[in-house]
Amino acid sequence: MEFTEIERKFLITGFPTGLEELTRHTSHIFYLSVDPEVRASNYFSPTRDDCQLTVKSSGTLTRREVVINLDRERFDALKAMVDHDFIVKDYRRFTLPDGNILECSQVDPGSPTGFCYAEVEFPSEDAARMFHVEQIPTLIREVTDDPSWKMKNYWRRTRLGE
Repeated sequence: MEFTEIERKFLITGFPTGLEELTRHTSHIFYLSVDPEVRASNYFSPTRDDCQLTVKSSGTLTRREVVINLDRERFDALKAMVDHDFIVKDYRRFTLPDGNILECSQVDPGSPTGFCYAEVEFPSEDAARMFHVEQIPTLIREVTDDPSWKMKNYWRRTRLGE
């Protein structure tokens, strides 16, 4: 599956309360490459257990993304090529008052390097620019244009020591 991803990213203090929770799962992520960005992920919950290989273009607000489904055997074979621990994400999706979906992740829970962030995806760059951030509970600040908050750079810092 190939598509264009248009999203804004925000640091948050934790999972919001008072919003309708749609889904939740845990994922394990590792990077095969950071330039270009190539990562493998597995997602699991009581209703989900699947693996994917994702390739992302460079960019901030708008990026191209290719997602390829993997079976468990291929996921495990790729993981055997990487000598670093997974990034663990607890992930939840919520409905915002304006109808947009807020995707929240707690990264490496319990780790000193862990943090929480949220993303909102949009159908167009205009819709993304018009979005009112005040409706995000637990908001710290927007980091869409700050490359240090990209997950590939978190991988670099915490797994590769760069």
